Amino acid sequence: MPSTSFQDLKLNRQLLNAIDDARYEKPTAIQQKAIPLVLNGHDLMGIAQTGTGKTAAFVLPILMKIKYAQGQNVRALILAPTKELVLQIEEVTKQLASYTDLRILAIYGGIGPKTQIEKMESGIDIIVATPGRFMDIYLRGNIHTKQLKTLVLDEADKMMDMGFMPQIRKILEVIPVKRQNLLFSATMPDRVLALSDEFLKYPERVEVAPQATTIDTIKQVFYEIPNVRTKINFVEYLLQTEKFTRVLVFTKTKLTADNLFKYLDRKKLGPTRVLHSNKGQNTRIHTMQLFKEGELKVLVATDVASRGIDVSDVSHVINFDVPNLYEDYVHRIGRTGRAEKTGVAITFANEAELFHIANIEKLIRKPIPQKKLPKHIKIEESTFDEQQDIARSIDHQKRKEDPTFKGAFHEKKARPDRDSKWNPKNKVKGKKRRR
Repeated sequence: MPSTSFQDLKLNRQLLNAIDDARYEKPTAIQQKAIPLVLNGHDLMGIAQTGTGKTAAFVLPILMKIKYAQGQNVRALILAPTKELVLQIEEVTKQLASYTDLRILAIYGGIGPKTQIEKMESGIDIIVATPGRFMDIYLRGNIHTKQLKTLVLDEADKMMDMGFMPQIRKILEVIPVKRQNLLFSATMPDRVLALSDEFLKYPERVEVAPQATTIDTIKQVFYEIPNVRTKINFVEYLLQTEKFTRVLVFTKTKLTADNLFKYLDRKKLGPTRVLHSNKGQNTRIHTMQLFKEGELKVLVATDVASRGIDVSDVSHVINFDVPNLYEDYVHRIGRTGRAEKTGVAITFANEAELFHIANIEKLIRKPIPQKKLPKHIKIEESTFDEQQDIARSIDHQKRKEDPTFKGAFHEKKARPDRDSKWNPKNKVKGKKRRR
């Protein structure tokens, strides 16, 4: 029988008190399945979307097993792909450990390591880290891993996308072989399965929903919108007419995020802020805090935030651009509909992006309903550059499906001598002159 209360999971009183303070009413599906297995010492492969309570699913049994502060060196290591996610996990861990004396520290890049190293000197029990920063401090000689008993890889699919495999392999070389390993991912592509084969030993597999599906509390819809300026018009219309309480708007690029933020701020459609990797660490932390506390109505962000925001009251997610990495769609819209609350995910797609919508539907195994733009939304003319970009993108997609396809830009690429900059004769002459 599945556990219907946290008491059924045989957690100690300190953890139950913290759970009460956090107002967790009952274990989620991933918590019910994962916590007993972790407590019994099994390696675990967990497939769960964001917003399903998976952080507590691995944090609670780790806290239960470690129990109290002991010694100077780390005993549990939790790795995550982004600073934002590291900070989120640290916050949840400290909240659930509030009735213990356990020492928990987040380490991540973007700031100097000096302060993080100083905090370790008095002793540490649990480290939450990005892989690169962990190895940086380890190689300085400030982290000793002999007492490490548990390793967690969270958002393993994103770690693969971000190229962390070399750092993860180095970490696996410097930590004890005898340890418990936990891997969590919202999707389970082949590269994540290959990683699990490398370091999980006879793992138990826990899957609370078919991989890459989106949770039922999220209502999804998309609109075909021809260009950026019309997308901006529609964002403005939605913010003026719909009952949005806390909105996340995702863009593909930092430039688009900055430009959209400036427009919404100028039109006084906020309060609003922008979040991407060019922002300083303190600015990013402050922006996240304002959004969590409800001080912001709109947060415009790139995918740096798609896995690091744990706010239960995000009413809407708007995909201003369709992500090229289809798994990112799952993580973006997973910022709403959290903690069993309902949410709405709205996606804008130009002609080229419709191709990606179809592939996302295959990934999540359900159709995304299309709606028509309201009649009074002004449809702007596409710029020449935007028309060219869309045409190139469509050509590229068709060529991937059919290598023999010759698109609108084929002849130009086939005849580089038409462009004097790329004339091979000019290149040869230039080389002879240099001789």
